[in-house]
Amino acid sequence: MTNDSDYLADLESWRAKRLAALKAPDGWLNLISRDWLSSGVFSVGSDGANDIVLPVGPARLGVLTQHANGEVDFVPADGTPPAHLSPSKKLPPKVLVDGLLLELTTINGENALRVRDTRSAAPAAFPGIESFPVEPDLRIVADWVAFDAPRGLTVDTSKQIATDVEATHQAVFTLAGQRFSLTATHGTPEAPQFVFRDRTASDATYPAGRFVYGENVTATSIVIDFNKAINPPCAFTDFAVCPLPPPENVLPIRIEAGEKRLPEGWGH
Repeated sequence: MTNDSDYLADLESWRAKRLAALKAPDGWLNLISRDWLSSGVFSVGSDGANDIVLPVGPARLGVLTQHANGEVDFVPADGTPPAHLSPSKKLPPKVLVDGLLLELTTINGENALRVRDTRSAAPAAFPGIESFPVEPDLRIVADWVAFDAPRGLTVDTSKQIATDVEATHQAVFTLAGQRFSLTATHGTPEAPQFVFRDRTASDATYPAGRFVYGENVTATSIVIDFNKAINPPCAFTDFAVCPLPPPENVLPIRIEAGEKRLPEGWGH
């Protein structure tokens, strides 16, 4: 990979889209709460007498009902139409009520209510993310190797919630004369997600690890561009649950590419 102007322009465009997504109303900079749900009826609002107390918003936002089958109904207090939320791990349902974006997230079959303040000043105040200088040689075409059979893995998370995943492939590549592999534990067939940690985690990058997504996937190859290695959501907020790297994705080298740790005062 050469350090040509097209690649640099594409990378800058990708970084701009990444920052815009972080600052979006459904991004990671305006989260204000996350509460586990159980079956029952719960009042939601900023008044301390509510079952689920929010740090901002109206005293009484509405009433949430979680049914025994995990389905959720929310009736806003302002008289706007009620919303029905069906759990979906891939596409968590959302409803906007009085400037607050309510999202139903699901982990291991358990629901949680996550709330964003779409009027928050935090996204506009965010200073951005510093990255390492671009290293075109760290855009790697790796071998995309299928396992003989899908492998069941238990992956820990930032909240010590173990989750079970199924891995079907690993990316195998050579870097600095050494052979390494990364197992894809999340993502999609078109964009497999690798959760990894390298030795920069001790001083320059998010300590728990970073994410990188595969590109240009074929039956036998995959592109891993470490210049696009990103901080996980839990680097920005305590109200996210992030997978941690499996042991085989902890690299004994420094990958000085991609995003660095967040500015002082912003990291979690």
